[in-house]
Amino acid sequence: MSETLVLDRLDDWRRSHDCGALRASDVGSEVCLMGWAQFRRDHGGLIFIDLRDRGGLTQAVFCPEGSEAALERAHVLRVEYVLAVKGRVRLRPEGMANPGMPTGAIEVEVTEFKLLNTAATPPFPIEDRIDASEMLRLKYRYLDLRRPKLAANFILRNRAVQSIRRYLDGLGFLEVETPVLTKSTPEGARDFLVPSRLSNGSFYALPQSPQLFKQLLMMSGFDRYYQVVKCFRDEDLRADRQPEFTQVDIEMSFVDEEQIMLMAENMVRTMFKEAADVALPDVFPRMTFAEAMRDYGVDKPDIRFGLKLVDVTSVVRQSQFQVFAKAELVKGVRVPGGAALSRKEIDDLTEFVKIYGAKGLAWIKIKEDEWQSPFAKFLSDAERAGLVEAFGIEVGDIVFFQAGAADMVNAALGNLRLQLGERFGLVPEGSFAPLWVTDFPLLEYDPEGKRYAAKHHPFTAPQAGHLERLAEDPAGALSRAYDLVLNGNEIGGGSIRIHDRETQKAMFAALGIGDQEAEDKFGFLLRALEFGAPPHGGIAFGLDRLIMILAGAKSIRDVIAFPKTQKAMCLLTEAPGEVSLAQLRELGIKLRTRDKDKDKDKA
Repeated sequence: MSETLVLDRLDDWRRSHDCGALRASDVGSEVCLMGWAQFRRDHGGLIFIDLRDRGGLTQAVFCPEGSEAALERAHVLRVEYVLAVKGRVRLRPEGMANPGMPTGAIEVEVTEFKLLNTAATPPFPIEDRIDASEMLRLKYRYLDLRRPKLAANFILRNRAVQSIRRYLDGLGFLEVETPVLTKSTPEGARDFLVPSRLSNGSFYALPQSPQLFKQLLMMSGFDRYYQVVKCFRDEDLRADRQPEFTQVDIEMSFVDEEQIMLMAENMVRTMFKEAADVALPDVFPRMTFAEAMRDYGVDKPDIRFGLKLVDVTSVVRQSQFQVFAKAELVKGVRVPGGAALSRKEIDDLTEFVKIYGAKGLAWIKIKEDEWQSPFAKFLSDAERAGLVEAFGIEVGDIVFFQAGAADMVNAALGNLRLQLGERFGLVPEGSFAPLWVTDFPLLEYDPEGKRYAAKHHPFTAPQAGHLERLAEDPAGALSRAYDLVLNGNEIGGGSIRIHDRETQKAMFAALGIGDQEAEDKFGFLLRALEFGAPPHGGIAFGLDRLIMILAGAKSIRDVIAFPKTQKAMCLLTEAPGEVSLAQLRELGIKLRTRDKDKDKDKA
């Protein structure tokens, strides 16, 4: 290779097709393609380059028939060099077609090419099948995004967003932007704070959602609003969480739950069909929160497979097995054919449920001549008969049990159920099962704070007559909230909102927010509620999670162009990073490290 390469200008060259467009019907056409050299194969008198762009791949062949000069120059080309090629489309030689490739029937016989840029050797192959670590790929995200599989996720995401916008525009919704710099309000997660230069000592907060602003837009008379909007939450991260994420935020006036749910259901159904040619059911099934917790242990059940949980508290209430007899709740899940699990596999599942607060995992293997279990000897004949009836037990099954506080039992078994579904191949590939979950509790008890908190948010309206329950039975009050669940993931959540000041103040009081605190934090909302606020409600969809499911990705990082790690860091830009002392002085901020603070506290 020459030590110096003169990079060509495009001048009057114009791309005629993308690299995924040509077919056998284009044979004989003169074309101009531009892209990156995906693969290079030098066969002596022939050089093959697979040219790649966002549209796909086309094989370009440098040969004497096309141009001796181009063939001679092509020896300098390497992987990821940027090229423009002109040539004639021809059929590949007999037996050389690639039926697994959209352009596999043809190739371009190069008559002329321009080298637009060279490239350093990539730190990993630009291919779908690579074993490079995610950390390395995130550091070189611009290279990772060149991979066809990852690029396809963003093509899908674009189609989905455009479908949503068309659908909502057709129903008369207005797309309205809301502020990014706003006031810190208690909405669940920690806020990201932004110091104010003009008001030293004061801070903006980045919005966890546009919740209050979209309600204010309803009070402004904008009776149908939506926004594809960035939201920010400073919370511990998992595969399906990011510190900044995108919502499809929707609000409507003069509607009830049925109207909002029907609108949202049709929107999702339309988007799936237009973006991915996936047909969802004509009617999405519904389930109350109480039913979901009873049968699945979680409020976002995956209904693509069975393995429902069964409450056997009454069956074992008098058991000699004290773990069962003394428990608030005893539930189990039967796995047909699960007796084949080894002891090590059971031990692994036992460690898994400990994540959810369980101390262990009780189990029974149903053998032909015995019930194999560490506690089977404590079960009476009546209890065994009761369990057979409750679960429909058959030889070859295994039944897992959990006993204790209701929250722990449901969380441990509900998540164990998902593990078992995957392990036993019960989840159908490529299937989608949407589900509405309704009738959520208005409040939930926070054991750490030792008080009740809003299940959704403090602006959710109670069901008729349930506001009065808050004083004597806070846990029994139900809300007008609804979640849309898909394959065990919450993809959308919403509610009818409180639209009068007195109800909102009563809700604040139930959450331990006094009049003065309510005025300090939400005075602008309370004042707005005095000026004829209409009945209103809405729903917000987690766009990243929705696209993740639709694309079959394992993490929302695969559908976000430049995501953060699980430590909320951007490996590409090395954010967050330090800033200069001059910037801090201007903001009136003096830094103290956490270690120094701890030492000071100890002193």
